[in-house]
Amino acid sequence: MILSLQKRKVREDNSLFVIEGDKLVREYILAGNRVMLMAGKPEWIDGEPEAVIGGADEVVTVNYEELRRISSLRTPHNVLAVAPMRKAQFSDDSLRGRLTPVLECVQDPGNLGTIIRIAAWFGMGNIICSPDSVDFYNPKVIQATMGAFMHVNVWYRPLEELLGSAAGDGIPVYGTTTDGESVYESDLGTEGIILFGNESKGISAGLLQHVTSRITIPGPSKPVAGLESLNVSMAAAIVCSEFFRRGSRQ
Repeated sequence: MILSLQKRKVREDNSLFVIEGDKLVREYILAGNRVMLMAGKPEWIDGEPEAVIGGADEVVTVNYEELRRISSLRTPHNVLAVAPMRKAQFSDDSLRGRLTPVLECVQDPGNLGTIIRIAAWFGMGNIICSPDSVDFYNPKVIQATMGAFMHVNVWYRPLEELLGSAAGDGIPVYGTTTDGESVYESDLGTEGIILFGNESKGISAGLLQHVTSRITIPGPSKPVAGLESLNVSMAAAIVCSEFFRRGSRQ
């Protein structure tokens, strides 16, 4: 059962996901969350306080080989846990009065995990992804967040409808493009959508029509081979940092 949760359909059908790693499992439970199952090495389980072990409905001791067989990692940690997915509901009101990163077809689990961590760092509690983006509960995404997944809601919505509705309601849609105005010189607000495109293709033409402000991160004044653009998670860090810096001064 645990191994099958590496597949998105199985996770969604059972509303369960896997958390791997000593620190992640410990922090998840100490944050007030319960897990359905904890599987760990006996020495790790014996060394943890009741506040951690008591957060699991069931505790199973396993050896290294057993952990390796059920882990998604090449080198497993001392423990993994199976937890229920969150049941929070999305509302269009979630876009009001705040900045929301929106991701179109971001495919790499490391990129999504890093962007979740960036959003949590800057106090952005929601991220919206296109349905063809990598799954929030993918084990590699959870690992890459370094625990930030506990602090950010990730929603999957058709983006054309979402952006069109937002723009119609007067919510700014900032699109990160290579031909936009420098993010350091643009008029940035404390409310709006910050749209990031696919790792290789950027923002699609269908979504660009809903963008109200195109912004870019200025780079080399002359073209440099191999430096056509930044990685999407790097771009997200720079852009979100500038929004936060500007907002903190308002």
